[in-house]
Amino acid sequence: MSYAAPSDDIDLEQPKVLLVDDDEVNLLLTSIALRERGFAITEASSGEKALRMLADWSPDVIVLDAIMPGMDGFTTCRELRALPGFHATPVLMLTGLDDDASITRAYEAGATDFFVKSTQWSLLSGRLRYLLRSSRTRQALERSKAQLARAQDLARMGSFDWHVDKGTLALSVEGLRVFGLGPGDHMNLRDVLHMVPADERKGFIAILREVLRHNTVLCTDIPVNLVDGRQRVVHVEAEPEFDEHGNLSVYNGIVQDVTDRRIAEDKIKHLANFDSLTGLPNRRQIIWRAERAIEHAKQLHHEVGLLLIDLDRFKIINDTLGHAAGDELLMEVARRLRACVRHSDQVIDAPLDALGSRAHRTLEAVGRLGGDEFVALLPEVGGERDAQRVAQRILEALREPVLVGGQECFVTASVGIALFPRDGTTVADLQRNSDVAMYAAKNQGRNASALYSPELAGMGREKLELESALHKALERGELVLHYQPKIDVSTGTMTGAEALMRWQRGDQLISPADFIPLAEETGLIVPMSYWALHEAARQAHQWERSLGMPLPVAVNLPSRMFLRTDLIDSLQAQLAELQAPASCLQLEITETGLMKDLQNVMPSLKRLNQLGLEISIDDFGTGYSSLAYLTTLPIGELKIDRSFIRDLGARPESVAVVTAIIALARSLGLRVIAEGVETMLQMEVLNRLGCSVMQGFLFSRPLPAADLESWLRQTVLPRKAPWISNTGKGETLPSAPRSQTTRVAG
Repeated sequence: MSYAAPSDDIDLEQPKVLLVDDDEVNLLLTSIALRERGFAITEASSGEKALRMLADWSPDVIVLDAIMPGMDGFTTCRELRALPGFHATPVLMLTGLDDDASITRAYEAGATDFFVKSTQWSLLSGRLRYLLRSSRTRQALERSKAQLARAQDLARMGSFDWHVDKGTLALSVEGLRVFGLGPGDHMNLRDVLHMVPADERKGFIAILREVLRHNTVLCTDIPVNLVDGRQRVVHVEAEPEFDEHGNLSVYNGIVQDVTDRRIAEDKIKHLANFDSLTGLPNRRQIIWRAERAIEHAKQLHHEVGLLLIDLDRFKIINDTLGHAAGDELLMEVARRLRACVRHSDQVIDAPLDALGSRAHRTLEAVGRLGGDEFVALLPEVGGERDAQRVAQRILEALREPVLVGGQECFVTASVGIALFPRDGTTVADLQRNSDVAMYAAKNQGRNASALYSPELAGMGREKLELESALHKALERGELVLHYQPKIDVSTGTMTGAEALMRWQRGDQLISPADFIPLAEETGLIVPMSYWALHEAARQAHQWERSLGMPLPVAVNLPSRMFLRTDLIDSLQAQLAELQAPASCLQLEITETGLMKDLQNVMPSLKRLNQLGLEISIDDFGTGYSSLAYLTTLPIGELKIDRSFIRDLGARPESVAVVTAIIALARSLGLRVIAEGVETMLQMEVLNRLGCSVMQGFLFSRPLPAADLESWLRQTVLPRKAPWISNTGKGETLPSAPRSQTTRVAG
């Protein structure tokens, strides 16, 4: 299989990116977006092809799709890491699965970082540039370390002879220079020991005694304070020599100023263990600390607390004020969180047991997992109350306003708490369960903390099961529409219906209140809405043929549907397929949904109206907004919210509000309909006030299409309903005005 070799004349100013994805659409869209942002893109449609390309070409960064047929991204990453020269190349794993298992698997495969697939190209571009900057920093530090190693015979290095039998120390001129002395100076072992800081001196003396006792090689680094006040780190390495009798006589060795190397190593260690933006321990360091804390908790029989902290309004601030302000906010949050615990930035290389029985307390810290997600590790707590106290301190610390980008902002957090061993015996268990508790805190209103409990996990599993089943509901034909009639009581006729979505899951009919919010959250509301439009149009067209009269059906759509560029084309195609007129459908949008994105929704509403589709404002009166939009939008009908209908005839205030809405609609030439009518009194008051078109349980509950048609033939057409005798004196057959509506859920 052949492929085009990457061009050698790509502008060196452009980072070279190898983009690997089997999905040609994703590959094209991502390539275009990244090229527009200054990257030189080379594409590969499979992991196998990517590995062949890397045999004679080296990109600056590699972007891998995790899920691919054949060789997936994880396998590709592992194999490219085994190729010469690719052990440190930045690899960004793209995944559609934002879960701990996928993330952990990506890191185990050798990925530098991961990114959840989305169309946020600027965020992806920023992540790639961050990886490139980190890679270049690491390469520069590694080059510095290698150069020091190659030049150690020529720079900052000298030799010495330590005559053990005579107790003398002889250093070469270069050796004296390492300690800041000149060629004419002399130095003995006592002088060296005086240069070593007092808190390090005892340990160095112990090393020397141990070496002499066993006649072993001396190899250690010692900090020294030079005579000019500089603080340096000197590497000492020597081997013993013995006389003809086998007795130790001298140690021959070298001393080297390794201060720069130690600084470089510390920087590398810091990059590997700490977040570059906030300076807090990163995910890797926090996991290491948590593992050590759990080991000690098992030995000492105490509890460990893990607090997951997620900012509540960060995305709004980041999108509104920009990423620079978002970074500034994260740094301020990190500073406040650091003050809430006994934070330690120390990276401990030695076993904690060697540092004392309470050394595990040095593990306590706040870390940043990524984005706006932080974690607090409490290596020893006396129970859930201790952990809750820390959580409360965190919430209180974040409540104070923050000045970012010249704007005063308020940011709160949701905190999830999990305890070892009660809520898990591994770090992964504690992470997962603190995440469950954190989402419970968000669901309870945010700006709060929550303790993990098995009940919360059960709720989470139920939600996942429901989401999985909802994905399959459309394919299996489990979604159904029930129809609630709209009645003109002045004529005793049915003028149309509102369609309400139900989910027939086995023998259980699930209310929309239980699955519509989940559909909104997961994005399934979009295909569900398209299905509802098609089914409502089909049913309205069928009724017109079977009953010989138009009965328009209204569908209530979420505001996001009016922002979709394919809505109009889809509706036209559906109506053409059914050979149904546009007048068979009416589109409803709630007043709250309309006002949330009025300027972006307005063009779609006007185009839909031009096609002959009528627009109705649902739940009118519940939004807190200007009424000026009523004069500019192509609206045909207002629906009075049921909250105003409930107290009609009982509270004068309700009558006043309804009267005002009816008067407003008349003055603007709009029809008005009342929903939620349940009593004869409500019907009579509405009819007297001038609103004759109504819907509600007084007339009929939402019914399947066949049941509604039977109800119409047996009750309305023969005029046997009790409300007809009180109001209707119209014609025997119902007539349908231009204005009826259908709701996706209700």
